Amino acid sequence: MNKLITFAVPCYNSAAYMAHCIDTLLTAGKEAEIILVDDGSKDETGAIADNYAMIYPDIVRVIHQENGVHGEGVNQGLAHATGLYYKVVDSDDWLDLDALQKLMKQLLVFAHMAKPVDLVVANYVYEHVEDGTSKPINYRNVFPVNTIFSWQNTRRFRPSQYLLMHSCVYRTELLRESGLKLPKHTFYVDNIFVYQPLPYVESIYYMDIDLYRYFIGRQDQSVNEAVMVKRVDQQLRVTRIMLDVCDLEELAKTQPKLSRYMFNYLSMMVAICSILCLLSQKPEDRQKKLALWRLLKEKNPKLYHHMKYRSISAATVLPGESGRMVGIGLYRLARKIYKFNGCLFE
Repeated sequence: MNKLITFAVPCYNSAAYMAHCIDTLLTAGKEAEIILVDDGSKDETGAIADNYAMIYPDIVRVIHQENGVHGEGVNQGLAHATGLYYKVVDSDDWLDLDALQKLMKQLLVFAHMAKPVDLVVANYVYEHVEDGTSKPINYRNVFPVNTIFSWQNTRRFRPSQYLLMHSCVYRTELLRESGLKLPKHTFYVDNIFVYQPLPYVESIYYMDIDLYRYFIGRQDQSVNEAVMVKRVDQQLRVTRIMLDVCDLEELAKTQPKLSRYMFNYLSMMVAICSILCLLSQKPEDRQKKLALWRLLKEKNPKLYHHMKYRSISAATVLPGESGRMVGIGLYRLARKIYKFNGCLFE
């Protein structure tokens, strides 16, 4: 029997903290499916996952695979999902118990509709290990609450309000229809997950609940700034993939608000890649930034011009060392204001 929702949990060396994540998901009951993807872990992750599957055979399934990094865990979860809806939960994060019950009740309503809602959006909370503080991110100024709507009913997003994997619950078949397949051995593919399917989304429902708890601050975390600088090639790879996802000018003819949102998101990705190249001490990384902008100009001169002169990316292409310091300074200021760790996107 198909489930109401599939929770995919990519796990890599997660033995120390994965139980907390899984235990919160189990409270969704037997209408939920939990797929634990052991991504070639070296610790007891696989054994812990198998034990959960043995105890909860009607809910938990386990996939053991060679290491393919986070995106391949998402891919395998989607390939095996039986749920009407699909949500990714990282193994060091968790879901709020009360909010999860509200989500399940609402998804049950959608399941009885002739055409279930394509995308459910909920709030998420940054849980900062560094100072023990929490920062909730909501969309009250962007979306109507507790009603089904389309992109034309949305309002402007603030820079801290882009849709992240943490906030999205997609209809499973929509993800498959969009052709979503994340690249292996690549971090930061979450950005593709919340970007590529959007033109396929016709109906949205926003729940003003703090559902997802995003643990941030471990030194080995992918959004740690030092780690991100070392992995700038992977950020660049993801951004190049996103450049090919959709013709934003063509989309603007029918979905102007969605096109504007996707442009702003893409612009932020270009800005992040540029800043990471500027933060790097390697001269070759500065050349990679220039190569990204050349690629953008070749693919879409109009988009390039708009991004260079009329978007947040403009601050990252100022000439000379003084321009480099201005770009980095603005990045530091944004990081302080929005309290993200290294990047707005995981």
